[in-house]
Amino acid sequence: MREIVLKGIPAAPGIAYGPSFILDKGEFIVPKRSISSSEVDSEIARFEEAINNARREVHMLKLKISQDVGAGPAQIFDAHLMVLQDIALNDEVSSQIRETRLSAEYVFFNVIKKFVEAFGKIPDEYLRERASDVNDISKRVLKHLMDESKLHDLDSLQDDLIVVAHDLSPSDAVSMYNKKIKGFLTDIGGRTSHTAIIAKSLDVPAVVGLKDATLRINNQDYVIIDGKKGLVIINPSTETKELYIKEQNKITASLEKLDDLKNLPAQTIDGKTVSILANLELSSEIPAVRKYGAEGIGLYRTEFLYMNRLDLPSEEEQFQAYSQVARAVSPFGVTIRTLDIGGDKFISSVQIPRDMSPFLGSRAIRFCLDRPDIFKTQLRAILRASAFGKLQMMYPMISGLGELRQANAILNQVKASLRDEKIIFDEQLKVGIMIEVPAAVMTAEDLARESGFFSIGTNDLIQYTLAVDRVNEKTAHLYEPAHPGVLKMIQKTIDAGHNAGIHVALCGEMASDPLLAFLLLGMGIDEFSMSAASILTVKRMVRSVKMQDAQRIAYEAMQLATGPEVEEFIEAQLRKFLP
Repeated sequence: MREIVLKGIPAAPGIAYGPSFILDKGEFIVPKRSISSSEVDSEIARFEEAINNARREVHMLKLKISQDVGAGPAQIFDAHLMVLQDIALNDEVSSQIRETRLSAEYVFFNVIKKFVEAFGKIPDEYLRERASDVNDISKRVLKHLMDESKLHDLDSLQDDLIVVAHDLSPSDAVSMYNKKIKGFLTDIGGRTSHTAIIAKSLDVPAVVGLKDATLRINNQDYVIIDGKKGLVIINPSTETKELYIKEQNKITASLEKLDDLKNLPAQTIDGKTVSILANLELSSEIPAVRKYGAEGIGLYRTEFLYMNRLDLPSEEEQFQAYSQVARAVSPFGVTIRTLDIGGDKFISSVQIPRDMSPFLGSRAIRFCLDRPDIFKTQLRAILRASAFGKLQMMYPMISGLGELRQANAILNQVKASLRDEKIIFDEQLKVGIMIEVPAAVMTAEDLARESGFFSIGTNDLIQYTLAVDRVNEKTAHLYEPAHPGVLKMIQKTIDAGHNAGIHVALCGEMASDPLLAFLLLGMGIDEFSMSAASILTVKRMVRSVKMQDAQRIAYEAMQLATGPEVEEFIEAQLRKFLP
């Protein structure tokens, strides 16, 4: 059979290969069945029992996930419980059973379809995706009403398989925890979907947004998932299969050798030490942070506390989350980024205006300044947590001194209120900013005088410098980290920070690539923050070179005219130290 390659959205990194399993997500066929007037009460009771049984299942599943994975991921089931506890839904079903004298399953099936259609018409992308939650709940209830057991059950799988589905509900995704599943892929879904978030926390290779994977793949087809590139290869040739098996073996063997570096400093041969930290989204990732020897958390993405739920996290909930991470990482530090929503990240509990260009709209610090009530709650939680560990904080997407001063004014108000309430916090808490837009780079000298540190977010800085939407596959070839314009932006930021005597970190994907990290080392970056699995690879690079060589090579690279020329030159030079 001919090899077929599909391109989707990377949801969770890693390589997985093996036979596929098509998860049947077809709709229930619910026959229209009449009932007599004497059966109405018993039919309503049957419906209520099915609702209660489904509610107990979800409660048990939420408890299990909370114990196994953590309270954050378990909160995704709150939406399911809200549907099951919806008085209007339950009353409408009971009322229609009495009026139409039709079976509970038929009435419920038709009422729930109206709910799904209503979700589909909501402008908010995140809320539209929650239609899958309602579908998932409807199947649970119908299974009890119809004694339906035909749906494939992930819990019953015995073999190591790659799950293929049109969509995966939250309960499907989390049921993979500790199961013999190698990875999964879906036709639909995006970076804000439950499955993408859970996949990252469970470290399961996954690709979403493949459009028609369930139509292109058959049960037991041999499939390769490249979760980092967002590729799915169906019926790979012997050559491709061997290539990926070798790549996987190479990664495994390389990681085993790198394990010896875990407790060694990231120090060049001639004695220059840099810090290598981890990026963190969920507290369940902390074991991986320890496993790979991170020197702390350089970027704690707090927006994941706000996502996959129908309410805002309280101050106490945030305080518990931040202080828990601070204690778990101690004696190392944690850099907490304040709420960064908008762009490609949305939360359902807050109405954000629908922007024609989301990355240029109400996001990050702009949103926080527009909603000081939400911002102050988070700042209180961060400040309170600072008394329980080594914390520092940074604002995302600062474009100039005006925004920085506005944010700090709100921070000072929060500090004053905590002092009045006799609540302790770290009075010396360092507050920095992320450099992500060209305007911040061009005013970096001014910003450096009023910032505790800089952290360069290259994912957005590249996007805004090159005018390339980083989530648009049509312009992916224009997204060049080594573009001379980008490198000059980074160098200007580093120089401005160092001239003002402040620390300059980098927490974008560039830090995870040893080739680009070598260039950045020579440019003078003080700290790298990256996905935990990349730490040892970058540390090996640092320990294999001299700082004076890195500086010389970076200077020569900066004289080149194009991104490809820079990457080719750096690769050739790095091979001399890491053949």
